[in-house]
Amino acid sequence: MTARALILCLITMTAGPACAADRPMTAAEFEAYTTGKTFYYGNGGAPYGAEEYLGNRYVRWSFLDGDCKEGRWFTDEAGLICFTYEDRPEPQCWSFLHGPNGLIARYENDPNATELYEVRQSDAPLECPGPKVGV
Repeated sequence: MTARALILCLITMTAGPACAADRPMTAAEFEAYTTGKTFYYGNGGAPYGAEEYLGNRYVRWSFLDGDCKEGRWFTDEAGLICFTYEDRPEPQCWSFLHGPNGLIARYENDPNATELYEVRQSDAPLECPGPKVGV
């Protein structure tokens, strides 16, 4: 990106998506942005799920149903951010970009998959009461 393009991205709010699409976050940038926080993601205007980013690249994911899955993230040889979970050991790889309103996550295992976007973030841990509580 040229210096002029970078300045335009910083000044022009409407250029935000074009600038965000320019370069995925590195592992170091992703780690610095997410560690110690819980992110809530949306898809197509609806809630999708939440992920708590713990230390040492550990994560906790929920589809907002009260059931949480423990996992880890790492980078692959292409620099993608990949996740494995206790119930899904095959890597799920994503590219993360800075959008005008937060993270944009693109699922790279399926080029036709819809993007997720950051709805909000919190310093509070993810609530995981478990499925079928009280049954």
